[in-house]
Amino acid sequence: MANAAEAIGILRFALNGTVAQQKAIANNIANLNVPGYKAEQVSFQKSLASALSQGGNAAIVSKYEQLAPGVNGNNVALPTETSLLLKNNLENQTIDNALTGQFTLIADAIQA
Repeated sequence: MANAAEAIGILRFALNGTVAQQKAIANNIANLNVPGYKAEQVSFQKSLASALSQGGNAAIVSKYEQLAPGVNGNNVALPTETSLLLKNNLENQTIDNALTGQFTLIADAIQA
């Protein structure tokens, strides 16, 4: 049961990361035409990988995207945000499926 709890904890962190990324993408798209706005991106994959390999704590960190600003100083690119949105949705679905699988295993073990 400890392994299932650990797996669920990792998946919970990953799901929180995709939710934070979704919020950042939505905020970037909402501010597409705001002069001087700097697009944000959430980084959690590297932190999770590092925590898993080194046994430390993982963190969700927001940073500015390194895209060149346009004429009005805004660096939001709709094609980039759309691509990030699709990637994030796939990651979210994968994590959700993995969580469902973990809970199914636990339910099966309880019923056995």
